[in-house]
Amino acid sequence: QYSFKENGWGASLAERLVRKCDVVNRGLSGYNTRWAKLILPRLISRSAGAESTVAVTIFFGANDSALKDLNPKQHVPLEEYAANLKSMVQYLKSVDITEDRIILITPPPLQESAWEKECVAKGDRLNRRNATTGQYAQACVQVARDCGTDVLDLWTLMQKKQDFSSYLSDGLHLSSEGNSFLAAELWARLETRLSAFPALLPYWRDVDHANPETSLL
Repeated sequence: QYSFKENGWGASLAERLVRKCDVVNRGLSGYNTRWAKLILPRLISRSAGAESTVAVTIFFGANDSALKDLNPKQHVPLEEYAANLKSMVQYLKSVDITEDRIILITPPPLQESAWEKECVAKGDRLNRRNATTGQYAQACVQVARDCGTDVLDLWTLMQKKQDFSSYLSDGLHLSSEGNSFLAAELWARLETRLSAFPALLPYWRDVDHANPETSLL
């Protein structure tokens, strides 16, 4: 949901692809795979035009991996998380979005000390652990292998930077730098498919102003 905020990764991709294709945001803050699996047919249907869909990203795990005893509403058991991801991939395939157009994204790492401050400020205890999030990230990678989709392992890639806290605004959600990182990594996977797309409609200087119909119709 936050990906279309200023400097968000969705907004960044939309800017790169302006007049080539539309970037459609269907992110929902706080949701987990259990809920997403139920509403996916409402968000993407066969009538939406699968033949014109270049890529679909599925980005879950930060909420599913919340600790059950401290955040039971968002928590989803690891095995169910993996099964839900597989179910979503299978649904997309059923509406003719093939696995080569699906990209799974793992949850980013959790910076525990920063997120604990957020929790304490709300009167709660630390309700996530980075090691647990890592288990969900590994499960996401395995689902991608099993289903033949691409995968962007944010949890691993971000931690290649010794201090990855700059990628996160509060220990959990992406900062501007984290959004830029995700956008760049996604673009590296999409560029070959999308960079050659022609612009929709001619550049304004190329329009025949005396007879625009010849240029625009």
